[in-house]
Amino acid sequence: MTVAEVIKKAMLAGLGAQEKAREFVDELVKAGELSKNEGATLVKEWVSKAEESTKDMDHKVKDAIAAAFEKLNIPTRDDLASLEKKVQGLSARLSKIEGGNGKGGD
Repeated sequence: MTVAEVIKKAMLAGLGAQEKAREFVDELVKAGELSKNEGATLVKEWVSKAEESTKDMDHKVKDAIAAAFEKLNIPTRDDLASLEKKVQGLSARLSKIEGGNGKGGD
């Protein structure tokens, strides 16, 4: 199972849990245990906490992936972009040097 699949399953589980929480609150409202306003507030709090948990999990997964890449010595996108800029700079300098030698050397 890939990391993306794990994240997707966790997010779907979170969405399912939110739906179950809404159903539970709706039942409490119907039974008169909560007012509609209390139920709405409770659902908002649960959704907010679920979103925070999802963001926290996403951050932890990204950190774990970055640590694994670093441990395996796999270059990041930023590493490759930096290297590409250096190559372009060296290529431009080489073109200037070759162009300067070609004009005055003959």
